[in-house]
Formats: sequence, structure tokens, C-alpha cells
Amino acid sequence: MTTPSALDRAAVAIATGLHLSYIPYALLKNTRLVAQRRWSGAGLVGTLWGLATLFWLPEGRLFWPVLALGVLGASWAAGRAETALGAHDDPRIVVDETVGFWVAAAGLPRTAGALAAAFVLFRIFDATKQPPCRRLEALPGGFGVVMDDVGAGVYANLLTRLALVNGFLG
Repeated sequence: MTTPSALDRAAVAIATGLHLSYIPYALLKNTRLVAQRRWSGAGLVGTLWGLATLFWLPEGRLFWPVLALGVLGASWAAGRAETALGAHDDPRIVVDETVGFWVAAAGLPRTAGALAAAFVLFRIFDATKQPPCRRLEALPGGFGVVMDDVGAGVYANLLTRLALVNGFLG
């Protein structure tokens, strides 16, 4: 077995939320939840990482190019990490949830209500893979890992905006 390169190690660190996704995965990997539903709890870690890092991102017009670079970087890291970890869409890869949540929160006010709604809706849409999100998983490499979560983020963002416009979130 070859020693992973520094670039592989960096990609895995980025893709796994600085290895935080290993914690729930290690605790739940031998359970029925993981075996039958492919739920490891790591996606929640990735979404929490997205919430925590959202505040490092600029607001306004600069947000959009940074988001695009984030999606491209996440796709690169996820693709490289898949190879290094030896599994397609390995459950420890959570950078897709991180950027998916950024999409869910894109352009929304950074208030507790709006972010909580975006968070919950993103987790629901990420778990249920509404059309065409499931089909996006078939894209090659890291794009297939990331783009279904970007789609879930779009759905969450639109519903959160609808709730805001209709006064449901204050």
C-alpha cells in the first residue's frame, strides 16, 4: 500500500471537516442505521460545519464568487477523498453538506430564525433527495458527491425565502 500524498491528506482533511466526521461514523458504523439506511450522523457534522464557517464568508456580492469557488473546491476535495478513502461518496465525506448549507443560507439574512429554517430544511432535503437531486449523484467524481447537496440547498433556500416573505420567520 502506498503512503497517501500530502495533497491526498489535505483533501481528506477538507472533505471530512478536519476529520470531525470520523466521530459519529466511528460510533455508529456497525449499527443498523448505517447498514440499512446509510445514515452515519456525519452529514449533521458537515451541516454544523457549514453553519459555523458561514460567518467567515463575505456578505453581499462577494458571497457568490466565494460560493462558486467553494463548490468547485468541495468537488475537488470530495473526488480526491473518495479515491484516498477507497469508496464512492464515503459517509465520512461531509464537505458536500458544508457547501450545501452555504447554498441553503445564500442571500438570506443571517438571523437565528432564517438560519435555523435553512438548516432544518436543508437536512430534510438532503436526507430525502428530492428530484432531480438523486440524479445529480450520478455526475462523475466529486461533482456527484457535491451537486446533490447543492440541489438540496437550493430547495431549502427557496422555502426559507418563501417563509420569510410570508412572515413565518418574524
